[in-house]
Amino acid sequence: MKLPVQTWFDRSTSRARDWPVARLRADKGRTRVSVVLPALDEEPTVGGVVRMVRRLAEETGLVDEVVVMDSGSTDGTAETARAAGADVHHRDDVLPELGSRPGKGEVLWKSLAVTSGDVVVFVDADLVDPQPQLVTGLLGPLLADPGVELVKGCYDRPLQGAGDASGGRVTELVARPLINRYFPELAGLVQPLAGEYAGRRRLLEAVPFCGGYGVEIAMLIDTLRLRGLQSIAQVDLGRRRHSHQDTAALGRMAAQISHVVHERALGPTGERPAVTQFARDEYGRYAPVTHVLDVGERPPMITVDGYAGRIARVS
Repeated sequence: MKLPVQTWFDRSTSRARDWPVARLRADKGRTRVSVVLPALDEEPTVGGVVRMVRRLAEETGLVDEVVVMDSGSTDGTAETARAAGADVHHRDDVLPELGSRPGKGEVLWKSLAVTSGDVVVFVDADLVDPQPQLVTGLLGPLLADPGVELVKGCYDRPLQGAGDASGGRVTELVARPLINRYFPELAGLVQPLAGEYAGRRRLLEAVPFCGGYGVEIAMLIDTLRLRGLQSIAQVDLGRRRHSHQDTAALGRMAAQISHVVHERALGPTGERPAVTQFARDEYGRYAPVTHVLDVGERPPMITVDGYAGRIARVS
């Protein structure tokens, strides 16, 4: 890494253990904290994640609301999350006048319209054995330093049943090479695609939200451009266990991320990207399967008519 990035890394990287609950409570003051779980067919795990956050809220007062954003689940995700103590919102019921789209970016964006936190913590709903430091670690830099606006988590990601092998394959094979090529200021981010991160509302409502799997890398680049590298911090959260996708799904994810980075670096193409993959057909022959990628963007929430009024009502 170049010296300015190394300097940022040394100054802006901490560990979850550096942020004990007593310090966080002293720093929180009147700051409201919302924890949001985007979820799509996560019935087996969402309840455990919600219960962890609810316990943290009840025992420490660090969390003011827990919200699950249902991205169109067909299983018992919503019922399980509600029973565990979360407020549950279906994507179709939030800002219905603007329609509804599939994908993670959509529900993260819409969560801004149904939460009231000055700080919003995003935690994936597919975590196995979730631990409180996933939340407390992310809160640390935001509560301690008013100049920090986005905190990314980093962690070990063991692949289940794969010995010492680790996850993060799309990060290492696609995201990191592209970042080093086009946005070297972000080269110090250990896991730029991490699904656990937190931001100040004033930042989150000022940036667009990309659709699909491009939402995290797009937000990181947009934050860099809008607020500068000094507004970003990262926290080592220890170990994170979650479900893993197959190679074909990772290929589609990689294509989305590649498209988003290239468009932010080189300018929009006006094209809706697609990727062709191959699978055997009923006769045992390879057949092409083309997937149109979801990379559409929602505008900054602050520009949406009626948003300010909705937040006032939620608060």
